[in-house]
Amino acid sequence: MNNPFFDHPSLNSPYDYPRSHWELDATGQPTQKSLEFRRKAEFITPIPNPRKQKGKAQQSLDLDSGTGLSDARQQYEKTATVINELRIHVDRWRDPKDPRQWQVTPETERLLTHWRTHPFNDIRPCFCQLEAVEVAIWLSEVAPKSGKTGSAFLEHLKNANHDANPELFRLALKLATGAGKTTVMAMLIAWQTINAARRPDSAKFTRGFLVVSRGLTIKDRLSVLQPNDPYSYYESRELVPRDMLPDLGRAKIVITNYHAFKRRERLEISKGGRALLKGRHGEDIETLETEGQMLQRVMPDLMGLKNVLVINDEAHHGYRKNLATLTKKPSRATTNPKPRRTKRPPASGSPASKPSTAPSASLR
Repeated sequence: MNNPFFDHPSLNSPYDYPRSHWELDATGQPTQKSLEFRRKAEFITPIPNPRKQKGKAQQSLDLDSGTGLSDARQQYEKTATVINELRIHVDRWRDPKDPRQWQVTPETERLLTHWRTHPFNDIRPCFCQLEAVEVAIWLSEVAPKSGKTGSAFLEHLKNANHDANPELFRLALKLATGAGKTTVMAMLIAWQTINAARRPDSAKFTRGFLVVSRGLTIKDRLSVLQPNDPYSYYESRELVPRDMLPDLGRAKIVITNYHAFKRRERLEISKGGRALLKGRHGEDIETLETEGQMLQRVMPDLMGLKNVLVINDEAHHGYRKNLATLTKKPSRATTNPKPRRTKRPPASGSPASKPSTAPSASLR
C-alpha cells in the first residue's frame, strides 16, 4: 500500500527554513498530501470520547477557572495566534542580508552572522535552535525599537507574566524532544555574556546565570555550559568566534537541580528534644533555613549580581501557583474549623460536614 507520509516523513532539512509539511485532517491523521508552506503553530491534545452515561450530560471544563483544566478545544487559539504572528515578524527581520538593518548590537550581529554562515567542522546549529535564540534576541533588542508592533508583543508577555507570577518576567522556548535544548542554552548564555562584558552599563544583558534542571543526571550533563569545561559547547561546537571566547570567562554560571531549593534543617534535633525545647505551651522552634540562607547555599557566586538570568530546563516539571493566590488570607469558609462536640452528627450537606480547603503550593 502506498503511504507517502510514512515512507518520507521528513520533507525539510533540519538546517533550513521549513517550507513544506504533511497535511493533517481534523482528527490529526495524515491525508498523504504535502502543503508547500510551513505548518502553523497550533495545540492539539487528544481527548477521549466520554463514556455513555444514562441521564448525565458531559460537563465542559474551563481553562480560565484556575483549575488547570480545559474544554475540548483547549482554549489555546489566542496563544497559537500570537506565536504565528511572532514568526512572521521574526521572518521579516531575519530576511535582510545587510546586518545594519537588524537593529541589534555589534556583538549580537557578530554572533548571528557566525551562527548563520560559519562553516562548522562538526555539528552546526539546526534551524529550530537558531530560531529559538533569534526569538529571544528579537524580543529583547528589536521589539522595543519596532513601534506598535513590538510593543504589542511585549505587552502580551507582560500581561501573561502578571497573571502567573507578577514582577517575574518569563519567556518559554518550546522545542521538540531531542532538538538540542542544551545548545540553545549555550547560545543564549554566549549572547548575554559577550554583550554584558562589552556593554557593562546596559540593563538588557547579564553575565550571571542560574541553570535549573529537574534531576542530578541532567544537571551533570549540563556541565558543558561552563566555559572552562573540557567539553564546553562554546569551543567544541564552535558556537562562539575564537576572539570572543575570552569574554565568556566573565560569566558566572550556577547549575543545580530544583530539589536544592527545598529549605533544609539547620539544626538536627530529635523529636523528644524538640518537644523539650518547645515546652508545654510554647511555640515550636524554627530550625529550617530562611529563604535567604537557602539562596546563599544554592547560588553563592550570584548573590552580588544585580541581574540574573534563570534558565529552567524542562520547565513543565516544576512550577508553583500564582503567589497572589498563596498569600491571600483564607476566608472563614476555607479555614479549618475547630471541632465541636455534638450529640447528633450534622445533617448531610451542612457546612460542618463539608471538608475544608486551604490554598496550597505544588510542584510538578
